Amino acid sequence: MPLHQAAVTPAPCRPLRRPLRAALNAASAVAALALLALGHSSAVQAQDWPQSGKTLRILSPFPPGGTADQLARLISARLSQQTGVVAVVDNRPGGSTLIAVNELKRAAPDGYTVLYTVTGTTSQLPHLYAKSPVDPFNDFTPLGLFAFNQLVLTIPPSLPAKTVKELVEYARANPGKMNYASFGNGSFPHIVSELLKANTGIEMTHVPFKGGADAGRAVMSGEVQLLFDAPVTGINNARGGKLRALASTGPNKVSVPGMTIGLPTMAEAGFPGFDVPGLEQLLGPPGMPRALADKVNAEIMKIAQLPEIRDIYVRNGFEFVASNTAEHARVIRDNYERWGAVIRKTGIKLD
Repeated sequence: MPLHQAAVTPAPCRPLRRPLRAALNAASAVAALALLALGHSSAVQAQDWPQSGKTLRILSPFPPGGTADQLARLISARLSQQTGVVAVVDNRPGGSTLIAVNELKRAAPDGYTVLYTVTGTTSQLPHLYAKSPVDPFNDFTPLGLFAFNQLVLTIPPSLPAKTVKELVEYARANPGKMNYASFGNGSFPHIVSELLKANTGIEMTHVPFKGGADAGRAVMSGEVQLLFDAPVTGINNARGGKLRALASTGPNKVSVPGMTIGLPTMAEAGFPGFDVPGLEQLLGPPGMPRALADKVNAEIMKIAQLPEIRDIYVRNGFEFVASNTAEHARVIRDNYERWGAVIRKTGIKLD
């Protein structure tokens, strides 16, 4: 009989010896009990959070005084009043948020150490290094998205341009004369300015500053000719005639209470491709149980939606979008992909 037609008789299966079978049954029972205990522990942990008198740290990756830091402090104060925990803000600035991120990753996943941060942590940093220092999908537990933010394109009043189109024409007619400011290498304004260069072919030189205040003063004085600034700062300075605001980067017109200047979006100004939103978000350490993450989210979002806190987001030109943990996880993944495409297009690398 040819080999491929030969009948194959399976070897007889011998029954497991009783001692071995008993050992395997016992091991299965122990594993089942361990899983049951783990599930029970997670449920108890979520049920007991937050405990009055315990200390909850809200890590801030920025120095005291900035918008994100102020919001973290307001949420911290309200959390203390509402729950009885001792909520404190722990500033760990530096490393493009990495110092605070590394502190979070070392923390126990018990809901008492969280990070209030922005889009760079999960959407930009992973793409700016050849070897990513963060894994946005495994290094964090999403605890809630507070808002989307965008930037406003500002220039000194001394420049003749009144629109984005006129600014691009001016830059093309004056190669090598345009400098742009940012809040530092790899910051939101740095990436968006490089995107403007990539989309229009204009030449500009990057001048990084330590923060928004220094960058804003540089554009107002004419030391630099362009800054994608935070909406409330850019619009207030434009209101006072200290600079000129030309457009905003989001999908919708920026809205700041009392704003009297009408700003088109970059797309409305004839330059699409800038709808890459920033995030205001809360993250927990890796490995937090889902039930606990949902409990933290419910408590924090209850505070975030208080009128006085929600109004601060709106007054800063943010789009308030308080979310649950599942929605937050989806936004992180979507934003990661969108910023990845932008950063690849610009070619920015920090190493």
